[in-house]
Amino acid sequence: MKKIIALLLALAMVLSLAACSVEKVEEPAPTEAPKAEAPAATEAAGPAPVEISLWTFPVGQWGEEATVNGWIEAFTAKYPHITVNVEYLDYQAGDDKLNTAIEGGQAPNLIFEGPERLIATYAAKGLLLDISNQLNTDAGKQLYPSIVNTCSIDGKLYAYPISQTAHCMAINYDLFEAAGALEHINEEAHTWKSVDDFFAAVQKVYDYQNGEKNVLAIYCGNQGGDQGTRHMISNVAGGTQWSNPEHTKFTVANEANAEALARLKAQDGVIFDPSIVGGDEYLLFLQGQLGMATCWNATLHANSQDMIDANEWTLFPMAFPSDSTPDLAGGFYCLGIFDNKDDAKDEAAQLFIEFIGSDEIYKEAVLAAGQWATRDIGNIYEGNELMTTYGMFAPMFGDYYQITTNWATFRTEMWNALQRIGTGDGTPESILAELQTVEANSNIG
Repeated sequence: MKKIIALLLALAMVLSLAACSVEKVEEPAPTEAPKAEAPAATEAAGPAPVEISLWTFPVGQWGEEATVNGWIEAFTAKYPHITVNVEYLDYQAGDDKLNTAIEGGQAPNLIFEGPERLIATYAAKGLLLDISNQLNTDAGKQLYPSIVNTCSIDGKLYAYPISQTAHCMAINYDLFEAAGALEHINEEAHTWKSVDDFFAAVQKVYDYQNGEKNVLAIYCGNQGGDQGTRHMISNVAGGTQWSNPEHTKFTVANEANAEALARLKAQDGVIFDPSIVGGDEYLLFLQGQLGMATCWNATLHANSQDMIDANEWTLFPMAFPSDSTPDLAGGFYCLGIFDNKDDAKDEAAQLFIEFIGSDEIYKEAVLAAGQWATRDIGNIYEGNELMTTYGMFAPMFGDYYQITTNWATFRTEMWNALQRIGTGDGTPESILAELQTVEANSNIG
């Protein structure tokens, strides 16, 4: 019995030692879940697409789709995120279309026209964006200061000047020669010898045609081309300015203007025609129905080259008749931005102006307008006889009074006044006095 007990104890000890000698199997250490790889860095997103509109009046080839589209394609190649849609306006319905868009809150982003619209009308009403930052570019710093001032209000730039021109007149050289009227002009300078010489020439041409055709039309159907009638009157009157130097009020009602209008009204061969405007007068001139045109410039010339070439007579550019240095209407054409309260569109429009003003495009833009540059870029018309002649008129630029307060009101009242003078509805003195009262009242505010 004792042996059995001893055997069992020994067996228990062996089992206990065996249990203690078994190696502990460690559980595998928990492993971290594999981390998802970060996505590869993507390129920064480009500018958001933006669509802007450009409305342009027909200033030379600025009114031609093929020309403007070429610039837009180059612009879009540089700024792929910007789309430019173009609307081509004319001078018959353009103002109404633009005013309707403005009133409906649908004004275009960019507009190409002169300061008489951009500055005297739209900027004066707070409708245009201040683009003074354009003067900080290399091109902007080179703009002629006098033109910059014309395109500014209170030192802020509201229109970027692209090109400039002179509004002149022209005569039928062959007709004047046949009538013996060339003795009254200075052919080399393209000026009249005097105001009296001008009237003498008109009389000779009228008599030569046996009074069967008029020589000159004071057109007054509306404001179209009215720079011609205004500067005919003011130069005959002795270069009288149309406004005060500050451009805050008009000074049309004066004795000199009244005498000039009376003399024109009394002259054989001069007609006050309420049925035509400047473009009509120029067409009648090209057709040989008039001996001279007061609405002529190089842009019109270029646009009517086919008709001019078809004629068997020579068109001869002239300054307006004056007893001193002729006072010509200078014209500037600019790009402005309507303030549509859209930062993205405004920025895109600013880029477009900067692009057109850049060295790579600017010369093309000026040539397309058929005018001169608004900064010094050298002679861009070398070998062009017409433009070389036209360049003679630049020193004759007078005051740019078309930015005078309430210019739009004055223009309408002016051609209405000319209609009344033509029909004899009052004397020039009384009609100009009434015009002064109307425009003075319109300047309030």
